[in-house]
Amino acid sequence: MINFEKILVVEDQDMANWSLRKTLEGLELPQPLYSYDTDNAISLLKKAVAEGNPYDLVVTDLYFEQRGTLKQLPDGKALIRTAKTLQNGLKILVFSGESKVGIIRELYDELGIDGYVRKARGDAQELKSALEHLAQNRRYYPRDYRSVAAQENQHEFTDYDKAIIRLLYKGYSQQEIADWLEGNNMSPSGLSSVEKRLKHMRNAMKFTKNQQLIGYCIEFGLI
Repeated sequence: MINFEKILVVEDQDMANWSLRKTLEGLELPQPLYSYDTDNAISLLKKAVAEGNPYDLVVTDLYFEQRGTLKQLPDGKALIRTAKTLQNGLKILVFSGESKVGIIRELYDELGIDGYVRKARGDAQELKSALEHLAQNRRYYPRDYRSVAAQENQHEFTDYDKAIIRLLYKGYSQQEIADWLEGNNMSPSGLSSVEKRLKHMRNAMKFTKNQQLIGYCIEFGLI
């Protein structure tokens, strides 16, 4: 049973709002309150907490268009951080078109979201599944994220790895990368160490070229 009593939807796209509204109606959930911008959403959350009637769930996008000269929090990440500060234990479901695994992982690991659904074909059914998970105090991970994360677990990219790949992407030679690592107190910094680390990453990811590593890290928001 999905038992959210008070829901806030923060979304500035009418079609996404329509999809959310139909999904929530189909689950016989209470009519949510809608906010088209992040600052208004924070005001609503503050008011609800002050009145002793806080929200159970916030469903938010990650990206919002600036409306004229209106100043607001820059994006959904800032909204999530602020909302979590205002109300500990608030359930947050992100509904966004963002597909980069690195960015989605940050939402879980650093911001503590409870679920993520990507705007795409079949998102209504996935929204239903996500809400069912959250109602049972379980995190919801989208299918695409789970499958790619499983592949990525073949190698855990460290800050050292990302620095090497980022410099390769910028056109540095491997010797120049070794010099940069030494100058920035990152070790091991020798040329042979850089070569061995690149080989290790390629083998772990079953790649044959450094360009494949670069492309992978760009695709999934690691660099």
